[in-house]
Formats: sequence, C-alpha cells, structure tokens
Amino acid sequence: MNIVMTLEMAASAGERAAVTSDGRSLTAARILGLARCAADRFRGAPAVLYRAPNHLAYPVALFGAALAGVPFVPLNYRLGTEQLAEIEGRHPGAVRLGPPDLDELLDPPKAAHGTVTDDVQAPWDEDAVAVILYTSGTTAAPKAALLRHRHLLAYVLNTLEFGSAGEGDAALVAVPPYHIAGLTNLLSNLYTGRRVVYLPGFDAADWLTTVRREKVTHAMLVPTMLARIVEQVADGADAGTPTLRSLAYGGARAPRVVVEKALRAFPDTDFVNAYGLTETASSIAVLGPEDHRAALAATDPAVRDRLTSVGRALPGVEIALRIASGEPCPPGQTGLVHVRGEQISGEYKGRSALDADGWFPTGDLGHLDADGYLYIEGRADDTIIRGGENIAPAEIEDILLAHPGIREAAVIGVPDEEWGQRIVAVLVGVGDPEEVRLWAKSRLRTSKTPDVVVFRPELPRTGTGKLLRRTLVAELDTTESTHA
Repeated sequence: MNIVMTLEMAASAGERAAVTSDGRSLTAARILGLARCAADRFRGAPAVLYRAPNHLAYPVALFGAALAGVPFVPLNYRLGTEQLAEIEGRHPGAVRLGPPDLDELLDPPKAAHGTVTDDVQAPWDEDAVAVILYTSGTTAAPKAALLRHRHLLAYVLNTLEFGSAGEGDAALVAVPPYHIAGLTNLLSNLYTGRRVVYLPGFDAADWLTTVRREKVTHAMLVPTMLARIVEQVADGADAGTPTLRSLAYGGARAPRVVVEKALRAFPDTDFVNAYGLTETASSIAVLGPEDHRAALAATDPAVRDRLTSVGRALPGVEIALRIASGEPCPPGQTGLVHVRGEQISGEYKGRSALDADGWFPTGDLGHLDADGYLYIEGRADDTIIRGGENIAPAEIEDILLAHPGIREAAVIGVPDEEWGQRIVAVLVGVGDPEEVRLWAKSRLRTSKTPDVVVFRPELPRTGTGKLLRRTLVAELDTTESTHA
C-alpha cells in the first residue's frame, strides 16, 4: 500500500473541493493529476525537500513524491540559515522546493497540453519510507524520524471511516507542514472527505475570521495557539463560531486553565485532546468530547482532573508504563510511557528505537488511572531532582498558571551545590516575583516551591509551540531574579 491510496479514493468520490488556500481550491482529482506531473520531475531523486509554509502545492508535492517512490521531507522553514543548511546537507542531490517553485507545481508546463502522465501508478511498497520528519530538537539536535507508508496508513485505516464527512465539512489546518499533525490532517481529511482549509501562518484573530468565513467545522491546534485564541475572546463570551463542531488540540501539554477557558468560549464545540509523537505517526491516545464535558461538569475531583489527561489508547495501540529498570510499573505509579502498534515507527535514520517486542519508549513520564486514562507528567529529561526528590515541572506550572497575573509558565531545574538542583519559575505576565513565589508556596509543598521567580517578555518555543527548556537553562540570568 501507498499513501496515494487516500488521494485516489478521495478522487473517486466526487468533484467537490478537497483543499483550499488563499482563496483557491483544488479537487482531489486535480491534485492527483498535478501529483503525477510532479512525479515525473521527482523520479530518481534521493528525496524531495519542502521548505515552505502551508500552501495549495503542499499536497501536490507530498503525493508527487509518493508516486515517484521518493521520501518527502518537509523542513522547518523558520530555522536559521545554518541550521537549515545543515539539514539540507544530509540530503545531497535532493529536489528542493521553496516558495518560488510552488506555482510551477500547480501549473506545470505539460498540463496545458494534456497530462501524458495519467497512467503513473504509485509504487505499492508499503515498507518504503514515505516521509522523513525532523524532530523539533528541544533537548538535542534534530533527529530524522522515518515514517513508512504502512505506519501512516495504519493510523488512517484503524481510526477513520472512508467518506464519513458531511457535504459541507471543512477542516482548518494552522499547524505547519513540518509537524506530524500537518501531514496526518491532510491524509485523514482526504480519506474522510472533509475539505482542508490551509492557513499559511497562525494569527489568533485571523484564525477566528477564517473559521467564520469558510464555515469551518473541524480544527486542530497546538496548545499555545489555543491559548492565543482564548485570549481573543472576552471572559465569559462566546467565540461566535457556530459552524465549529470539533476542535482538537495536542502536540504539547495543555494547561488545565487554558482548556477550561476554551470550553467556556466554545460551548457548542466538541473538544478532543490528542496525544502522539512524530515517531508514532500522529495520535495514539485521545480524550474525547464526552470526557471533556463530564470533567468540566464534575464535582468529583478525580473526574474533573481528567481534563489534565490525554485520554485512552486508540484502536490498535497498546500503552504500557515501565520503571527505569525496564520492569512494568506498579499500578498508579509514575513510569516511562511505552507504546506499541502498527502505526508506531520508532525509527530514525540509521537506527530503530523499538525493543525486541516492538515497544517504543516515548521519553514521556506518566501514569494510568484505574479506567485506563493516561496522564502525561512531562519529559523524563525535564524532571527536577531536588534533595533526592523527583519533581515534575508540570505540577508546579499548573499551580502558577492559576495565578491571575500569569499567562505562561515554565519551571526548570538549575544546578545547586546544596540541593543538587533548585527550582526556577520563568513566567510571562505581570506581578511581583516574591508575591508570586509566596502565593505558590501557600499551594505547594515546600520542596516544590520555586526558589527563584523570573519574569520574561516571552518563553522560547519551537515553531509548533513546544517549550525549549534547555534554552531557558542556558540563558537564565539569576541577577534578574528574586531568591527565596
């Protein structure tokens, strides 16, 4: 099988618009024809590098590469010149696509004289590499994660029903094309028959305007985007997006306070928290709409706390927790999250991270409750060890975000001769550092109270909203902080 199958099935289902961007639209049949032309150009190359924002030509380039049997590599165009050059240097001889090249993909010279490439068929090697995605590199240099056709199709076929979307359904995609969600949103929406509406960049006000103008029914956001949108809506007000039926968020931890505000701003919208990684070909667990509604209305703290969970495993995915030695984690205790299933790649260029039984270590710490709900406590590398106690930054960050003056919070550990590490809270918002520290102290154990509080204009993040903790550790200037 090949991911082109999703496009061919969509093309057979009718002539309605499949993708919209900047006021222009393409049907699935037109994308398929253009992809066949692109395949002529790509065939024989070692890879196709896509270095541009969301664009009408993105699906043409993706499926053109698949038809040519060539890996597709969407790059983070926001990276610095040196970083981009280093990654591009890993693919000598590759076809490079930037903004000047995209219009030609939409209007190839041969197309005006009839497509002589209509008989181009996808190579049906399901084990071939379909896409190479570079991880965001929040704790190390970016790694090349390999996703084979069978991984991506397993995600689509195991979780979705072909042609299940309504005639007017439209999905707004604001995540960039180098994010795993940008890729799987395209495949999923084509397969279900939902029109994809692309935003080339994210702006909260523009996002709301586009939802209303395009009558968007479904959308996916990373938590920082969701937070910006909520800020655009007055407290207690309705966002005014009557067509929006479903809103998924994921890609990073979503603060509970942001989720609660969003549920109030979009009262008639179904919310889905999706947890996944690049190496797992998108989502592996979801917290569904009914879970969100039940948690928001609950008086039982255990049920309400499910707003901080990522839900339960998707069909075809197994989740297991292990302690540091690799043994199974005792019920209810924190362990390293491992996943297994057909969609799990766990493969990087030159090596596989899967163990002998096919389990992939995600690098995330978490725990499962009695009903199988998974709670992610943060990256294992982010754990603060203070006086021999392991402390998850997420717990402290959630407390700090409940402070009325705090918009964003990041908690890190920095070296300390006496305690091993001391806790530093880096905040965006307004307030007195000592007042905030004492406010947090009244709600946390002493051992978890920040030793240092720092205010900054913004937090360093990747283009997809992931917090760059290592950057904070490297940049922290304690002369601007208030000590305990």
